[in-house]
Formats: sequence, structure tokens, C-alpha cells
Amino acid sequence: MRNARRPRPAVLAAALPTALAAALLAGCADPGGGAAGGGEPPLGTVELNPATASISLPMDAYTDSEAEAVRMGRVQEGLVSRCMARYGFAYEGPRPAAGPAGAASEDRHRYLFGLADPAYAAAHGYDKGAATGMTGGKREKPPAPQLSDSAYAVMHGERRGAAPAGGRAPDAATEEEAAGTDSGIEVGGRRVPAGGCGREAYRKLYAPTKDSVDLLFTFGLASEAHDRSKRDSRVAGVLAKWSACMDKSGYTGIKSPYDVVDGLGLQDDKGGARAVAVATADVRCKREVNLVGVWAAVEKAYQERLVEEHAQTLALYREQRDARFELAADLG
Repeated sequence: MRNARRPRPAVLAAALPTALAAALLAGCADPGGGAAGGGEPPLGTVELNPATASISLPMDAYTDSEAEAVRMGRVQEGLVSRCMARYGFAYEGPRPAAGPAGAASEDRHRYLFGLADPAYAAAHGYDKGAATGMTGGKREKPPAPQLSDSAYAVMHGERRGAAPAGGRAPDAATEEEAAGTDSGIEVGGRRVPAGGCGREAYRKLYAPTKDSVDLLFTFGLASEAHDRSKRDSRVAGVLAKWSACMDKSGYTGIKSPYDVVDGLGLQDDKGGARAVAVATADVRCKREVNLVGVWAAVEKAYQERLVEEHAQTLALYREQRDARFELAADLG
């Protein structure tokens, strides 16, 4: 239950790494507020066709692995349950499900540059569900528990079906702010926290004080680095070579690895024979031009630049992330 129920930047929680990768592909606004500065950064070592599981990027130190994200989701659910218990409600929300054990679930950058594993391409094409154990490529979400009207008010900080004054129920960005925010709702003789138990659990874990760094900050930096890398001349050059290789393989007009499935009409049969043939050619072309090696080196360079530019905020974020892990350990 990492997401708060009111979608706004200050409260949205970071998604699991698979969702993060999808967002990276779409690009994101520059957290620094401007275009890339200083020209194209110099590159370090450019590895030859590295396995995506071996790629280490600077922002990895500030983002949760899938296992960490699942653990923190369960801790947040535990905080919700404790809050609900204060009002006399036994509550157990849908527990975030862990992915299957194995390297695939912890390969942060498995699809950052499109499909890259030749063995997987030959076996499953573009069907990501085959690696994650998800039905139809989507993890089944357990149903939310049914709540009585009183329990609903405690969970959400507003009455079911009642329009809050001004169109929005009282809420608070941080626990510090929540201490002085009146929800206007009382259940069982106790005042309900602003935003309800769902928001309280989020704030306790991710926004306890006014100096709490927005959970989306590091997400934004990683997205910006990827967006800059896509515009880099060295990536543009290797993409042009990959596209030419795909043309020669009979798959014409595909300019980016992110466009293959839609561009070739594979959406409805990502693991079928045709998809496997395309995926095999896709990965072979990537390896011929060392797309993953070049792009990973460029991505790393832009991340290093952004880490340096935002060093102070990232240091604070890391301290707060460590504190969250300590709280999670204390809560069991």
C-alpha cells in the first residue's frame, strides 16, 4: 500500500523497479529545472554486451530493490493495521506480493534498454510475464478488505459518500504538519488522523518531518538521466546502427527498442512464434552494435553528473532511507 489514495506529488510512493523502468522509458521533467548542462559527459569504461544484471548505476544506491520495495510495502500495511487497531478495528490489508525468487526479480535494469537477454528472447519473446510469474504480464492484485462506514472513515479520513467541505478532506504532507491538522472526524471518541490511517502510515514511513525529501525525488533524477541519455549523440549513433540491423533482418522502420512491440503489432501475442523471431533478431542486433554497453556507459555518466549536482539532497535522502529501514526492522 505504498501509494496514498490522493494522488499528488508529495505523497505518491515510488513504484516497484519494473514500474520505474516503464516510467523511465517515457521520460520525465528535469528535477533540476533545466536542460542538461556542460555538454555530453565523458564516458568511463564501455563494456562489451554486459548482462543487465551486472550493470550498476549511481542511482541504484538511492533506490529500493524489488525485495526492499515489497518489504517496505508490508511495513506500511503493518502501520495501517496498527492505526486501525487504535480505533478498535482489526484490519489486514492486501499484502504486497513478492516476485519469484531468482536473478530475474532482482535485475533492476532488465528492460532499461529494451529486451537484452538472448536466451530469454529465444524462449519467451517479449512476454515479461514468463519471468515474473505474473498473469498476462500483470501481477494479480488482491482485493481490498470490505470496510464498515466507521472503518472507512478511519481508513480514509472522510465519511463514505459525503462530500468534504471545499471538495477535499483535510490532509497533511508530513506527520509534523498532521499534528496540527484537524480531520474533523471522530470515531469511538477518538479524533481520526488527517487523511486517515492510510495517510498516517505513509507519513510515518516516508514523510515524518518537514525536511523529508519527496519519495519521488530520486525517481525523477533517474528518469532525467535516462531522458538525457536518449538525446546523447553516442546513444543516437548506436540506435541508428541497431535500427539498420533490424531493417536488414526484415523489421523495417523501427527506430527504438521501445517501439518494437507496438511498431510490429505484437501486443496481443508477445510470446508467440513471430514475437520470438523478432525478439531474437532484436537482441542479436543489440549485441552486434553493443547497444547495451554503450547506452549503459552513457546513462552512468549522466547519473554521475546529476548525483554530483544534487549531492546535498541525496545525502539527506539516504539518511532518511536508512532511518526507514531501521524503523522497518524495529516494527518487524
